[in-house]
Amino acid sequence: MMSPTDPGLRVLVVEDEEPLARLVATYLQRSRFAVQATGDGAEALAIARQWDPDVVVLDLGLPGADGIEVCRALRTFSDCYVVMLTARAEEVDKLVGLSAGADDYVTKPFSPRELVARVQTMLRRPRARAPGTAGSPLTVGALILDPVGREVLVAGEPVRLTRTEFDVLFALASHPELAFSRRQIIDAVWGSDWVGDERLVDVHVAHVRRKLGDDAAAPDFICTVRGVGYRMGAGR
Repeated sequence: MMSPTDPGLRVLVVEDEEPLARLVATYLQRSRFAVQATGDGAEALAIARQWDPDVVVLDLGLPGADGIEVCRALRTFSDCYVVMLTARAEEVDKLVGLSAGADDYVTKPFSPRELVARVQTMLRRPRARAPGTAGSPLTVGALILDPVGREVLVAGEPVRLTRTEFDVLFALASHPELAFSRRQIIDAVWGSDWVGDERLVDVHVAHVRRKLGDDAAAPDFICTVRGVGYRMGAGR
């Protein structure tokens, strides 16, 4: 099993500001990641298909096909982690990036060390969890979640989730009927040192619900608990 500093782990940096792209690539390489960089969205998708990166650091404001379009296209063939870079301070821009399938965001200007730390934290999550997880699948109604194979079935049909979406669902399903606050979900999935807009949880829960075919108004799997957050189990 590779640790987050193994040179076999690959990061694709998609940033059209060349000095920033070089700086980010240098810091990642110092942490022993294999790195490729490009400032072009179409080229980024071609590289991702061939190179299969573990993480893509993706600028929201790319010329031509912007980061949103690139992220949506990437999600059609890859479940790699995506960290969106944005120069816009408005929270709505960050959340739009997340709604396209990004796992996390960093707002410019940022510390390259902070970005590397975010990447390392994401890469630890499934690799640290899966081997120590009980082998028995978790079942909630028609939903079956296999924590070892990281597979989800609904009524026998496979559901494709991103790594972060799976981790959010796993956190909830591991403690059915327990109401989680957004902060508790962030601590379980992104880590206790994560800082940012907690609405990130709402975006990922919405993605999971949509993929599971779960109606938020009459849920079978993920229930909203007003004033708290979310819990696993049908709404009552």
